[in-house]
Amino acid sequence: MVVLFRRMPTAYLPDEDQGIMMVQAMLPANSTLEQTKAVLVQVRDYLLTDEKEAVDSVMMIAGSSFSGRGQNSGMAFVKLRDWGVRQRPDLKVGAVAGRAMGAFSKIRNAMVFAFAPPAVLELGMAKGFDFQLLDRGGMGHAKLMAARNQLLGMAAQEPALTKVRPNGLEDVPEYRVDVDWEKAGALGVPITAIHNTISAAFGSAYVNDFIQGGRVKRVYAQADAPYRMLPSDLERLYVRNNMGKMVPFASFASGHWSSGSPKLERFNGFPSMNIVGESAPGRSSGEAMGAMEGFVRKLPQGVGFDWTGLSFQERQAGAQTAPLYAFSILVIFLCLAALYESWPIPISILLALPLGAIGGMIASTMRGLPNDVYFQLGLLTTLGLTTKNAILIVQFAKTRVEEGMGLIEATMEGAKLRLRPIVMTSLAFGFGVLPLTLASGAGAGAQKAIGTAVLGGVVTSTFLVTLFAPLFYVLIQQVFGRRRLPAAAPASETHSAGGH
Repeated sequence: MVVLFRRMPTAYLPDEDQGIMMVQAMLPANSTLEQTKAVLVQVRDYLLTDEKEAVDSVMMIAGSSFSGRGQNSGMAFVKLRDWGVRQRPDLKVGAVAGRAMGAFSKIRNAMVFAFAPPAVLELGMAKGFDFQLLDRGGMGHAKLMAARNQLLGMAAQEPALTKVRPNGLEDVPEYRVDVDWEKAGALGVPITAIHNTISAAFGSAYVNDFIQGGRVKRVYAQADAPYRMLPSDLERLYVRNNMGKMVPFASFASGHWSSGSPKLERFNGFPSMNIVGESAPGRSSGEAMGAMEGFVRKLPQGVGFDWTGLSFQERQAGAQTAPLYAFSILVIFLCLAALYESWPIPISILLALPLGAIGGMIASTMRGLPNDVYFQLGLLTTLGLTTKNAILIVQFAKTRVEEGMGLIEATMEGAKLRLRPIVMTSLAFGFGVLPLTLASGAGAGAQKAIGTAVLGGVVTSTFLVTLFAPLFYVLIQQVFGRRRLPAAAPASETHSAGGH
């Protein structure tokens, strides 16, 4: 059981077909909005034509995506048809996304990714892992970008990973304005006036309200388009100083071109780069996360990482697994000890717990399911069923032994008489979870995970516990019973001698 448990791939939640799919398009820096729209049109035409059996509608958004806002970013929300008309495996969201990735890889002027949303929409934007590369050593943006590119290069060669991509905006040319604060102070120009003038001219500024046709409307001020297109237009600006006079902007500021990130990204106070991806078919998210952690160790010193979204929850859930099982077994042991008023008998019942758990592991492994939260819930349920089957035999044997029957004879009789109720209960339980095991449609991933674990545990707990529970009870009673008998014999002999 331990070997099977350690070999099972780990995950947090099973992948679900929620009837929707997402597409993210990333064009080179400085691409125009028209170019982004053209790529999204190709995406829409493919989905509505080549995938018309599975796709119902497509909504496109140009100029914004999960990476951030920019003319070179775009995304699309794809609504799939109802689950009832998508019964074939090739119409599931995973198959549709896989074929779409193959088609989108032929688009030369953009990187386009198709992916299903996470099982919990509030915990991330895509299924798979959500990775944060952190600059813990204060290396600077350039070195963090180099580390990110090195990490992406290693991830591209890893067979356990797929669709690994940076979830952010690439560096773009920037025009940086350098203000000589000493000159500005000498001219009596306040800092707020400088900031407000630039933001109003090249962006916009709220002025006041006016009423038109009985409706209150806002007034925004902004420089006219021909006067805010070039860096040289900064020289046209004038800023009002403390004495009410207009000071030319060029008298205290200059500018130069540079390159940098258009979006300030931080995670837990550190400069960060968000990287998302998925595990390859046949691999689990736990394997993908382990591979990413191994890559970070090869990066320069000062680069760290952290998990967020579903990946953070998966790491937390994995750390709680051992204490959860240990506490469950402890509760079972204490309840049995109170029930039988004995310490050895609960031990014989606890020895049967692996006989049920191994069935859940074998069934989940055969179906390619990982060790996730639903599997752990199914395993806990299986532990309770296994305990119940062992109690049926042990309770009967204990009663017969107290009535004077021999230990082995009482245990054999208990195993025979209790076989029918064990089989009946297990059949009822097994057929009860069979619809979960064979589920399809909405929520099928979670139902299959818990149903498979429970059904496999029911099978092995029925057959193996019936055979081994009597053996464990006899062995425990013989070992601990012999230790108590010598202590009770002298007292009996003394009492008999005194009475005579």
